[in-house]
Amino acid sequence: MQKKSEEIAHWMLSEVKEKGILKQEDVVLHIKNVYGSQYLYVNELGHTSIDKEVKKLYKKLHNGRAAWDRDGFFWAWT
Repeated sequence: MQKKSEEIAHWMLSEVKEKGILKQEDVVLHIKNVYGSQYLYVNELGHTSIDKEVKKLYKKLHNGRAAWDRDGFFWAWT
């Protein structure tokens, strides 16, 4: 599972660098279609979210260069 989590995190980084913005809904859909729902969970608000390990790896990869917009549910490359 670790290898797939890293693969997802690298894909996320590539997407945000290339497009400048990465919407959570697009990431969720990509993960579900390519990797399966084991890399997703339903949070306390009832929203589908990205596995915490994936988000941790992604955060480490972007090293503060991708800012999370809470209101818009997306990351933007800074």
